[in-house]
Amino acid sequence: MSHQGVHQRVIVGEARAWALETLSSGGLTAVRHPLGFVCLPLERDGGEGVCVHLWSDSFAHAESTTSQIHCHSWDLVSHVLYGQVRNVHAVVTDAGRDATHRVFEVVSGADGDRISPTGRTVRHATGLVEVFGPGDTYTLAADRFHSSVVPEGGEAATIALGRGRPGSRDLSLGPLGGGPHHVARQPLDARETELAVRLITAHLT
Repeated sequence: MSHQGVHQRVIVGEARAWALETLSSGGLTAVRHPLGFVCLPLERDGGEGVCVHLWSDSFAHAESTTSQIHCHSWDLVSHVLYGQVRNVHAVVTDAGRDATHRVFEVVSGADGDRISPTGRTVRHATGLVEVFGPGDTYTLAADRFHSSVVPEGGEAATIALGRGRPGSRDLSLGPLGGGPHHVARQPLDARETELAVRLITAHLT
């Protein structure tokens, strides 16, 4: 199914049924994402992609080398399947000697993420905090710094639809003195992937 087809299903309220059908078809390989969730990639077509994101303490978390505050090179549509997700906007201001973070560029490939410091140093403050629950859908334009937060000890899953925006970059706030480095993505083994699918489908049936 195309990205537009999935988007339409989200709009008309058929996201749960589609997710259940797709997850049950098998053949998935989940990965630990440095932003704190398990990612199950479902579809990829050029600059468009669809994934299910799962936050659960049932899995070890990948360690982030920068921070949870980031912005995408793509426009996001996120549909909450279950649980609660807070979309926390960050107000990022360029700063010099009083800077607290450096902006890093993240370039993702098949072997992981190449993370490079830029010359931009900043401060940030918490902006709008949006709270979404089961059945809610929200959007976030490319180039907007934010973090996705699930209550401590809580569990949540979303369908994330991304559409690349030409000229935009994936960025993350990190330590001022951080250098360039590479982070390999950590695939879940077959048992853990099966557990992730089981946890999600149990909430959808």
